[in-house]
Amino acid sequence: MRSDHLGFTLIELMVTLTVLAILIFLAVPDMATWAKNAKVRSVAESLQNDLRAAQMEAVKRSARTVFALTNATPALLATPSATGQKWYVQTLPLTGSDQKTGEMVLSSSAAAQNGVSISADGGFICFNSVGRLSNATATGFVGNCTVGADAATPVKYAVSMSGADRPLSVLVSLGGKIRLCDPNKTLSSSQPDGC
Repeated sequence: MRSDHLGFTLIELMVTLTVLAILIFLAVPDMATWAKNAKVRSVAESLQNDLRAAQMEAVKRSARTVFALTNATPALLATPSATGQKWYVQTLPLTGSDQKTGEMVLSSSAAAQNGVSISADGGFICFNSVGRLSNATATGFVGNCTVGADAATPVKYAVSMSGADRPLSVLVSLGGKIRLCDPNKTLSSSQPDGC
């Protein structure tokens, strides 16, 4: 008499679980790298959006705005840092006014919260009333906003994270163009996401 049982034997179940464990073990490093790359992209996009917000605020108010990286708590005139993990946007006082400080527009701690590093050409940049990078004195900061002599070289914010293999850059050109790009690629018609 033969009995037909449906289901798995203990050996078949153990082999299946072993194969599944091996596949998961092989996928975990890729998933960790993918998660870190996603954090880098998220912070880079947030940085790009807030740079655009600083630019649009300058145009909207017809006044200069400052975008500053900092390691301090984002606040009016917080000390800028070229490697800050936080940033903020503030207006600058109008020239000739009795106003001593500007007004806080926005702030973010996205990079600090995600463990992402940012490195910039300088601690802060200024946008003028038409949304372009501009020189500005009497900013209230330790220095002045200065625009590089070479108009073809944009201000660069490098965004990276330990363990991630896809660093990104946010470039701000003299004319006000702000773009996210991959520094490991060269900008061309076949690689429009390159720097």
